Amino acid sequence: MNELVYRHEYKHTINLLDYHSLRQRVRAVLRTDSNAGADGCYHIRSLYFDNDDDKALREKIVGLPNREKFRIRLYNIDDAFIRLEKKSKVNGLCNKQSAKLTREQTQRILAGDVSWMAESDESLIVEFYSKLRFQRLKPRTIVDYRREAYIFPYGNVRVTFDSDIRTGLYSTGLFDNDIPTLSVGEPGVLLLEVKYDNFLADLLRDLIQTNTRHTGTFSKYAACRIYG
Repeated sequence: MNELVYRHEYKHTINLLDYHSLRQRVRAVLRTDSNAGADGCYHIRSLYFDNDDDKALREKIVGLPNREKFRIRLYNIDDAFIRLEKKSKVNGLCNKQSAKLTREQTQRILAGDVSWMAESDESLIVEFYSKLRFQRLKPRTIVDYRREAYIFPYGNVRVTFDSDIRTGLYSTGLFDNDIPTLSVGEPGVLLLEVKYDNFLADLLRDLIQTNTRHTGTFSKYAACRIYG
C-alpha cells in the first residue's frame, strides 16, 4: 500500500488585473500543464457527493482540521478519463486519492447500483462503497469551471487559475452537455491555487505576490451549494 503524500495548498481570490500580471510572470518560469488545450486551458466538471445532513459542506464551513469529500471528475466532458477522487485535509495539509472509473461504472453508481463496488480491486472504490452505504452519501451538485495550470518540478509545485465557476444547481447529469448552470462568485474574480510538497522556492513566492489578493478558504463545492 502506497504511503499517502500530503501537500500544502493555498487559495487566493484575485481580480482580472492580478490575473494578467501573474499569468505573464508565471508563464516565464513554469511550464504549461501538458493536459491543456491549445489555449492553455481545460474544462473540469466534478460531481460532489454528500449526505442529507450535508456532512462535507458543514465540515468545510466550520473549518474542521480533519475532513474529506468525494467527487467524480471528468475533463472536457470526455468519458475516456473519469476519476473517483477523495480529497482529504489533515491538520492543514491536503491529500488527493483517485481511482479510474468507466462510464458504465459511473452510470451504475449514479443509478444507485453500487453492490459491485464491494468486490473492486481498488481500495478507494471499496471505501467509497462503504460510505455510500453507511454515511448515505449521494450525488449533490455539479461544479463546472475552466482551469489554466502551470507546473514547476522543484517541490512539485502546481499553480492554477480557475475561472467561470458554475453550479449545476440540482442537476447530477455528469455527462449532460446541456444542463443549465449558474455562475457563482463575483464577476471578474478568479481563484488562484498554489500546491506544493515540502517547500516553495523563494523565486516562486516572489513570483505570485500581488498587492490585492486575499488568502482564504474558498471552496468551489461550498460556493456552488449556496443555491441548494
